[in-house]
Amino acid sequence: MANPNEQAFSFEKAQQTFLQRVYQWMSIGLALTGAIAYMISGNLGLMRSLGGGGFLVLMLVELGLVFWLSSQALRISPQAAITGFLVYSGLNGLTLSYIFLVYTGASIAMTFFITAATFASVSIYGYTTKTDLSSMRGFLFMGLIGILIASLVNWFMKSPLLYWMISYFGLALFMGLTAFDTQKLKMLQERGATSEQHAIIGALMLYLDFINMFLFVLRIFGNRRQ
Repeated sequence: MANPNEQAFSFEKAQQTFLQRVYQWMSIGLALTGAIAYMISGNLGLMRSLGGGGFLVLMLVELGLVFWLSSQALRISPQAAITGFLVYSGLNGLTLSYIFLVYTGASIAMTFFITAATFASVSIYGYTTKTDLSSMRGFLFMGLIGILIASLVNWFMKSPLLYWMISYFGLALFMGLTAFDTQKLKMLQERGATSEQHAIIGALMLYLDFINMFLFVLRIFGNRRQ
């Protein structure tokens, strides 16, 4: 018969390491994305083959993977969830390889550190604040829809003003999402939802927040190649 004290200690330990595992998997995903993006950017032949329709196909596959992981991660094995997350991170590296052709390496590095510092600050706020951020859910969701619609419209309009409005609003939106998602993960931890599948879902949420924040910061501060 299991010792109640040992069970309580095991549960508490799982709670303490849950967010650590979330951030570890997020970091692994970001490292994989960055490494593949950098390597692919040096292969101009592959970049040309991915151009146009190739990138569109990759983006659709990535979108499908995100929806699949978000809806099925708790129903599949931990190994399958981890594999799905790593495959998504790798594919995202392919689609993000273009930034090395558009922006200078120095500005990409600077943008990464700015994003990392901002992400860490907002995430700490989300974890430590006593304010219930769940009331932001509707605003954040509508903000995402608004960003998607505005980006689609500006694809045709090519308006510089709308471009900058989308960039600054998008940055603010994903800062809010980072705080919201961090608090949500803290609540999951407190409720005992500490499985590896939960950790992968959490890593995916924060990974998406970081990547989108990085891209908006890059749009605002990045130096384009001449």
